[in-house]
Amino acid sequence: MAPKPKPDSADASASKKRKAITMEVKLDIIKRYDKGETATDIGRSLGLSRSTVATIIKDKDRILEHVKGSAPMKATVITKQRSGLIIEMERLLVLWLEDQNQRRIPVSLMVIQEKARRLFEALKRERGEESESEEFVASRVQGEAASGDDKAAREFPKALAQIIAEGDYCAQQVFNVDETGLFWKRLPNRTYISKEEKSAPGHKVSKERLTLLLGGNAAGDYKLKPMLVYQAENPRALKGISKAQLPVIWKSNRKAWVTLAVFEDWFNNYFVGSVERYCTSKDIPFKVLLLLDNAPGHPADVDDFHPNVKVVYLPPNTTALIQPMDQGVIATFKAYYLRRVIGNALQATEKNKDLTLKDFWKKYNILDAVQNIADSWDEVKQTSMNGVWKKLCPQFVTDVTEVQESVTSVIQNVVAMSKTMNLEVEEEDVTELLASHGEELSAEDLIQLEKQIIEEEEDMPTPEPKRFTRQGLARGFALIKEGLSKFEAEDPNMERYSSVARGVMDSLRCYKEILEEKKMVSFQTNLQQYFKTAERPATDPVPVPSTSAAPLDLPAPVSPAPSAASS
Repeated sequence: MAPKPKPDSADASASKKRKAITMEVKLDIIKRYDKGETATDIGRSLGLSRSTVATIIKDKDRILEHVKGSAPMKATVITKQRSGLIIEMERLLVLWLEDQNQRRIPVSLMVIQEKARRLFEALKRERGEESESEEFVASRVQGEAASGDDKAAREFPKALAQIIAEGDYCAQQVFNVDETGLFWKRLPNRTYISKEEKSAPGHKVSKERLTLLLGGNAAGDYKLKPMLVYQAENPRALKGISKAQLPVIWKSNRKAWVTLAVFEDWFNNYFVGSVERYCTSKDIPFKVLLLLDNAPGHPADVDDFHPNVKVVYLPPNTTALIQPMDQGVIATFKAYYLRRVIGNALQATEKNKDLTLKDFWKKYNILDAVQNIADSWDEVKQTSMNGVWKKLCPQFVTDVTEVQESVTSVIQNVVAMSKTMNLEVEEEDVTELLASHGEELSAEDLIQLEKQIIEEEEDMPTPEPKRFTRQGLARGFALIKEGLSKFEAEDPNMERYSSVARGVMDSLRCYKEILEEKKMVSFQTNLQQYFKTAERPATDPVPVPSTSAAPLDLPAPVSPAPSAASS
């Protein structure tokens, strides 16, 4: 048979272009993407290419503006003619506003307009000649302006003291957590300029940022396991590694932020259980007071999540003034992290004389960072964790000198190690680097971050959805049967074994029902196939499907004998 003629490429291209996508489909794509579906999965289900879906997602803000008649996040820049450059600028502006919001930095109308102008100019420089004729005019922006509220910061500790007294909370029962950004692959600006190569250009500052949730109690004797939020769920460095075994709680989303869903999951599946076990170990009642700021990732109704956890919010715009974790713990942790990274580099280059600092830095990955994060958090002392509560709960504090001394000492250590590697690093370089973790994202940073988000999404593999199989369920039950048989053979107490076996079978009843359903579906399929085959003449006899699928043969619980032995 002659092969079918291929359609003319121009015609094919034209027919592709003529495929209309309704506004309803576009809104459906946006909703599904916001819920976590990848562009590839959405495209596959709708019969669209991944690039088409990605384009619609990129144009999300304009689409929603068109539908709702207002801009997302109550902040946008509007021009009479909306070019591609303007749309790109608006997307970056929204990303910047969200970042400011995450870091609880209020913005004014003037600041938003100026940021929009800088983004537009940065994009023009990146695009070159093709965008020279495009102009930008900021015409309508909404925002809010605010600053640190000193009065509220002075008054809140009194109100908190009353809450603590009424609830009869001790220092071990009062907790605080806070989010912080970390540029996990960043060194001081002059790190790569050695004394022998003063003319060598400085390296490009890394913008690979993650978010950490750090916290502990006012007594300082219990630090919570750090929660880490990264852009990718499955980075290459973690291939083959169980995230449950990491020394951090691993979470991910495209912007590496603590979202409402991430926080709620952390609260319900880690915080409550962890604190309850701590209280039990200290023989104190499981009742906890959790202090939070008004970060966008903190649910407004978190106080209703658990009856034993009372949540109190700090007044707006007081985070930098009185929040405990912001009074030195996070700064100390970041200093320890930098010292460990420099120490890793020093050890590696001393062990292998042919290894340069640049070689080490290329190999430094997120798994290395995770280990250094965990070790650095372990290094934060109880005296530091306790001392930072001085402004908020002075009645709980025993020593306040440790925090500042730790940071100063670490900065000196980093400088000394850097000079051992023949690097020109001074104390002000290290101080500048530590401060940079909280800096505002520049226009170039936002462009780079947007590209990283797209690249991470494209590289991220689509996990296979979980599903039951008849073979898998049968194998699971076989293993359970084998395990129970071992217990039956060795347990001298038959009453105990009978109780355990009965409990196991009761717990597995839901899985047994699923297995039985799959057996029935399989039998019906085979039966239909048999009758279809029987209708056609066949040279060989067709076997009739058996109705006897492999039975669930768990050992039956044994009735206890009147005089059962006890162990």
